[in-house]
Amino acid sequence: MNQLALVTGATSGIGRAFAERLAADGYDLILTGRREDRLEEFAAAHTDVKVRTVVADLSTDDGVDTVAGICAAEPLTMLVNNAGVAHYMPLAELPAAKARELVHVKVAAPTMLTRAAVAGMRERGEGTIVNVAGMIAFSGPADSSVMPRRAVYAGSLAYLVALSQTLSAELEGTGVRVQVLCPGVVATEFHERQGLDLSAVPRMTADDVVTAGLRGLELGEVVTAPGVEDTGLLDAVFRADLAAFGGQSPELASRYRS
Repeated sequence: MNQLALVTGATSGIGRAFAERLAADGYDLILTGRREDRLEEFAAAHTDVKVRTVVADLSTDDGVDTVAGICAAEPLTMLVNNAGVAHYMPLAELPAAKARELVHVKVAAPTMLTRAAVAGMRERGEGTIVNVAGMIAFSGPADSSVMPRRAVYAGSLAYLVALSQTLSAELEGTGVRVQVLCPGVVATEFHERQGLDLSAVPRMTADDVVTAGLRGLELGEVVTAPGVEDTGLLDAVFRADLAAFGGQSPELASRYRS
């Protein structure tokens, strides 16, 4: 029986590149997205593997529940939580509907889909969960000169980093691997949908992002940053995180005492 992967947001960009690569590697696929025409086009062009398409909007409870049900019922080898929306704008200017959509797609959906898939993966003793985030997850300390401001977007990606790292530790020894994939700016339709013209900005290809993600899994990475040459930079971030976590005390810090 072929390996089986479910990829969300598979109609373009990184999701489409993942689907192409996994099909070439012989995976059967379950592809989800909002655009039925693109899903069907992919299936028609890849008859050498089984491709099941599911039109679902992960910004809605119904969409999340539909895909989570599939994750729980199917013997997934890999789950790629890739679906995303941009909505780059300061929180005070972000319409409530867009804030809700962003949190649903990048926080609620990956959480619920992973939750649904992980039980079966543990029972089978194998599986891979890939959460697609981005380097903006590490941009929180930037000062006000860094634009565009995007508090909810950055926060949602930072959530995926922490979720993936913690879940990886929870699943140690079970045969289930977890990765969070953090590219920088990628040449896809993603920013164009927001009306952002990044054609003059150097951008990585979606294919290169997928290449890094799959190689990162081979290397045993939990956090894969395709454009960061010096992995010591990431290690320093994580050591500092743990140092701050370990440096706490039940005593009030001296700077807070009058």
